Amino acid sequence: MGGDFRADRIGSAWRGENPTVLRRVGGGFVMIGEVQFLPGYALLLTDDPGVQRLSDLPRVRRRGFLEDMDALAEAVERACGRMDSGFRRVNVEILGNSEPYLHVHVWPRYDWEPANLVRGPVWLYPAENWSDPRYALGPQHELIRGLILEELDRIRG
Repeated sequence: MGGDFRADRIGSAWRGENPTVLRRVGGGFVMIGEVQFLPGYALLLTDDPGVQRLSDLPRVRRRGFLEDMDALAEAVERACGRMDSGFRRVNVEILGNSEPYLHVHVWPRYDWEPANLVRGPVWLYPAENWSDPRYALGPQHELIRGLILEELDRIRG
């Protein structure tokens, strides 16, 4: 395997070296988030490193990407609802401020989140949440990975 998959997320996904990839879909790659302080955090990543924004895609591919985004959001919603009775909803974001390629964040939100954070964007969580080893993706997340894939299969028929 090559070096750190984070240095080339799309290339490492194509090569089968990105451990966060759950599945290849028409619009790109469905991935589980590297941090799981909100269990079930997932992403949809373009398969083309030259695509920086949604408008870079031709309309047909754009619709496909958005359909994949919708399916992933629904799969995360269903999976997290099955796993945790405190599940509230998902937040779906296309930001593109720090990574130079098209990607979508799908954040599950829960009733058990701190009151001062539950109604705001996840980006307001303390910096420690993003680097705390107890929230790092690992074998303990196999259940949610499997549930997301199972629900994605149901949605996509």
